[in-house]
Amino acid sequence: MPNETSGGEGSGKDVEKTPGAGTPGNDEALSSASMNEAEHEEHLARGGMVAGKARQGMFGISGTGDTSGFGGLRLPAHVAAPSERPYGGWFDEVADELLAALREQGLPADTVQQITVDRGEITFFLRRERLVDVARILRDDPALRFELCSSVSGVDYGVDAPQRLHSVYHLTSMTYRRRIRLEVAVDVDDAHIPSVVSVYPTADWQERETWDMFGIVYDGHPGLTRILMPDDWDGHPQRKDYPLGGIPVEYKGAEIPPPDQRRSYS
Repeated sequence: MPNETSGGEGSGKDVEKTPGAGTPGNDEALSSASMNEAEHEEHLARGGMVAGKARQGMFGISGTGDTSGFGGLRLPAHVAAPSERPYGGWFDEVADELLAALREQGLPADTVQQITVDRGEITFFLRRERLVDVARILRDDPALRFELCSSVSGVDYGVDAPQRLHSVYHLTSMTYRRRIRLEVAVDVDDAHIPSVVSVYPTADWQERETWDMFGIVYDGHPGLTRILMPDDWDGHPQRKDYPLGGIPVEYKGAEIPPPDQRRSYS
């Protein structure tokens, strides 16, 4: 395994500092949750990720009458701070090989906005414009060989979070028995991300499901239609601002009320 600063023995690849990486002991300064508006704009201009703010509750549940327990949740900012080298294990090798390959292909230094290692998993946050290029490199580079996209899914961090919609890709290298995650964040008003179906055909129905549930538009998808909801369905049910509503039951017109309208017995 190569050392922490090389691209591997005999690779001949130059490695540069990871974009978005911070300095030891400076996580608070790196978090966009603690920035004012001017600092936030400067952070974005440098290619940094948006961390958002600490959150409370879920699905709009608050006050009395909550029997679901969601109102008591306390959640941190939704994007963890950049990780510092060494990442540990084979993570450094993959990061070095990827960054070197990006440089060889002439891709901008800010293609990878941030690298985060959390809970034993590594995530590469990417600019959406370069997603397909990075996916192709990860698939084809002999030192990487992430041949399988095993999952594409969406996340909505709520109306108070900047770049609230995230598209998440889980890639597997069957050659090296490794797994990594790619993540792209977009605003709800411009929820367009290039489709990776041309690189990973398995992403076809997964991108359709993410579009159906979260409203992320995968540009270039061969047939981006709903897959779970009816074609004429209004809205995207897994967005946080989608109304909870009650669930009609086919028994004498009964209906289950949403969590914030249920009777509390405590």
